[in-house]
Amino acid sequence: MVRDELYITVPNLFRCPISMDVMRSPVSLSTGVTYERTSIQHWLESGHDTCPATMQILQSKDFVPNLTLRRLINLWAQSHGPASPASPPSLSSHQLTSLVQYLETENEKFNQSLLHSLSKMVDFAKAGDENRKFLANFNGFVPAIVGVLNREGVEIEVLESVIRVLDLILPQNGVKEQLRQLLTKSNRNCLSSIRLLLQKGSLSSKIESARVLDSIALEAESKRLIAEKEGLLSVLNDQLSSETDQNLHGVVFSCLASVSVTRTVKAELVRLGLVRVITATLLNPDTTIWLAEKCLKLLSTIATCAEGRSAISEEEKCAAAVAERLMKVSRSATEDGLAVLWSVCCMLGDKRARESVVRSNGAAKVLLVMQSGYGEGNFVRRMCGDLIKVLSVGLGLGLSYDTKTLHIMPC
Repeated sequence: MVRDELYITVPNLFRCPISMDVMRSPVSLSTGVTYERTSIQHWLESGHDTCPATMQILQSKDFVPNLTLRRLINLWAQSHGPASPASPPSLSSHQLTSLVQYLETENEKFNQSLLHSLSKMVDFAKAGDENRKFLANFNGFVPAIVGVLNREGVEIEVLESVIRVLDLILPQNGVKEQLRQLLTKSNRNCLSSIRLLLQKGSLSSKIESARVLDSIALEAESKRLIAEKEGLLSVLNDQLSSETDQNLHGVVFSCLASVSVTRTVKAELVRLGLVRVITATLLNPDTTIWLAEKCLKLLSTIATCAEGRSAISEEEKCAAAVAERLMKVSRSATEDGLAVLWSVCCMLGDKRARESVVRSNGAAKVLLVMQSGYGEGNFVRRMCGDLIKVLSVGLGLGLSYDTKTLHIMPC
C-alpha cells in the first residue's frame, strides 16, 4: 500500500513515457520528448526509427542529456526520503557471487528469500546501464537466472522477476546468444515457464516474455523449438484478442514473424485467425505506425504460403487495409505491404482482392510509391509494375504511367 501511495505522488513530468518509471538519466530526442536513457536506447536498438510518444520519424537517433530535468528530479527525490531515485541500489561483486550461488543451490519453487533476492537484482538492473552491464558480464549470472526459469512449478511472482531481469539485460553484448543457448537446450523447461507467464502473468511480464522469445529466435533451431513448443503459438496469438495494449501486440507480432519460417507454422497461424486480427489492427485509426509496420511484416511472411494468400483474399478488407497503409509507414514496411498486395493480386490473381484495392484507391497508391523512389530496387519496381497492370487492365481503369525507365499502358 505504501508503494502505491508513493507511486501516485510522482509528477508525470518525471516519468519515462516508455517505462513509466521515474527517470534517473533523462535524455531528449530531436522531437523534444524526454525519456530514460536506457529505455530509449532499448527502443532504438530494437530497430525503431520513430519517437515512441509522437510516432514522428526521427531525423536523427542522437539524444542529449536533459540536465535541467535531472536536477529537478534529484531535488524532488531528496525531499522524498531514501526510497527515492536519489539512492540507487548497490550490489558488490561479493554480494552478487553469494546471490548467484544461492540461485544455483536453492531448489525451492517459492520462498520469500528467493523472491527477495530476485527483486534485489531487478532493482539493481533498473538503476542504470552500468549495472546491467555488470550483471550481464558477471560469470555465471545468466545461467543462474535461467536456471530458475527452468524449474518446474515455480510460482508466478518468481517467474515475473526472472523474466524482468532477463529483459533488462537483453541489449548487453552476448546476452541474447547466451539466452538462446540456455533456453533452447534439450529437456529444458524454460519455454513452458514463458508460456505460463504469457497466460497468467501481468501485462508487463507478458511484454517482457514475448520480447525474450523474439530475441532468442536467432537461427533455424531456436525458431523451430519455439514454434513447436506445445501451445506456445496459440498462447501468443491469444494475447492479440485478450489484451488491448499496443506494445504487447507489437512484440507478439514481431515474435510470430521471427518464428514463421516453415509453411507448417505459417499455416497454423492462418488457422488461428491471425489474418483477421492483423486486418482489424491495420483498420484501427488508433494503431500506431510502429504497430502497423509489425503487422505488415508478419502479413508479408504469411503471404508466402498458399494458405496465407487464400486467407488474405477471403478477408474482405485486408488488401484494402494494406493499400491504405502504403507510404504512411517506413520504406521497408511499405515494401512489405507491396509484397502482400502482389501475392494476392498478381501471384494468386484473386479478383476480390484486386477490386478491394481499387475501391480503396490502391492503384494510385502504388503509382505514388514508384514515383517517390520506393521502387528503385528491381524486385520492388517489378512488383509495382505488375500491380499497376492487373489493377488497371483487369478492371479497365485505363491508367498509364511513364518514367525514364518504364512505360505502362493498359493492354
